[in-house]
Amino acid sequence: MPDAPERPAEVEIPTRAFGALRHRNFRVFYVGQLLSLAGTWMQSTAQGWLVLELTNSALLLGIVTAVTSLPTLLFSLWAGDLADRADKRRIILVAQVVSLAAALVLALLTDTERITYPVLLALVFVLGTASAFEIPTRQSFFVDLVGPADLPNAIALNSAAFNATRIVGPALAGVVIGVAGVAACYYANAVSYVAVIIGLLMMRLPSFVPRPRTASTLESIREGLAYIRSDRLVRTLVWLIAGMSVTALPYVMLLPVFARDVLKVGAPGLGSMLSATGTGALAAGVSLAAGRVRVPRGRLILGAAAAFALLLMAFALCPWYPLSLGLLALVGFTMILNNASVNALLQSKVPDHLRGRVMSVYVFMFVGMTPLGSLQAGALARWMGAPYALATGAGTLLLIIAWIAVNIPELRAAE
Repeated sequence: MPDAPERPAEVEIPTRAFGALRHRNFRVFYVGQLLSLAGTWMQSTAQGWLVLELTNSALLLGIVTAVTSLPTLLFSLWAGDLADRADKRRIILVAQVVSLAAALVLALLTDTERITYPVLLALVFVLGTASAFEIPTRQSFFVDLVGPADLPNAIALNSAAFNATRIVGPALAGVVIGVAGVAACYYANAVSYVAVIIGLLMMRLPSFVPRPRTASTLESIREGLAYIRSDRLVRTLVWLIAGMSVTALPYVMLLPVFARDVLKVGAPGLGSMLSATGTGALAAGVSLAAGRVRVPRGRLILGAAAAFALLLMAFALCPWYPLSLGLLALVGFTMILNNASVNALLQSKVPDHLRGRVMSVYVFMFVGMTPLGSLQAGALARWMGAPYALATGAGTLLLIIAWIAVNIPELRAAE
């Protein structure tokens, strides 16, 4: 910990649209991320289809999703401490190399028809472990690439990249699965990691100077948690993301069930459903990055979260495929308006020396709570069917948002 506490970074909404792209290091990293995320979405789409082929079980599909996110639950707090005291670029680089190796093994086993459900669980755990270290480090790395003024813009552009590839990746995966099989998607993902590795190596960054180590890892993690507990707005933002992760965000895991059993549109239809979500999310990310959303962040967070829950409930109960695609696009739009705004508001309040640890808790709640959400969604889907399981989760989220809106006035007033 530094001798004197650092002031929180002053994060302003940038005056120039897409201001983060002025920074060379961010541009290099961004191009690599675009290519890598396209491969990741191809693999994600193929993985859901493969699990259904291997097991024919929504519950076992939920377990795979839970195992993917379990390492975040186990390791993300440690990863946040590591990000605050180690070379962030090196952490991300190692995580990308591990992910490449795991994706390649998964591709080879699937291609040779040696893949089994237990082996798949083991490999997705490895991929999840790499992500548990990479995601909080990347979130805290953006400020090093663009500075505090352009940080909200970088966050919005990152969301736009994530969701632009959500459009391309699943649609491409649906075609590739039909033409070349699931293994081809895994090969594509393995190759895509090379783009990020090249981008990281091309960056021009000052030599890393480690901070003096004055506390143990456990004490350092406790310091980050104590900061979150001490600030009610920060604490509320973290718990809001946790509530969404447990109750409603598992809808993505259930989409293969909707595609096959509810809407009966198969693998190509699943790709279109994921792409519809990505289209809406991309529109939200671009709108935020271009500075077109002028609503104060607190009201935007609450309004977008409530709309997300209502639209998800409507999708769950919609029997008509074309209307379902439209609803999913709106679901994606409101989800990113909320998530990117929560991220930007949270980072605007975080002291620089605590950024990695606070963002690791954010990621812990956002991704690490997904195992609980996936398990409950899979179990409810098995008991009452996917539509009613999803509607129940969305309704629960709506109640949580209503409670926050009434009881946390500082969020309503946040700019």
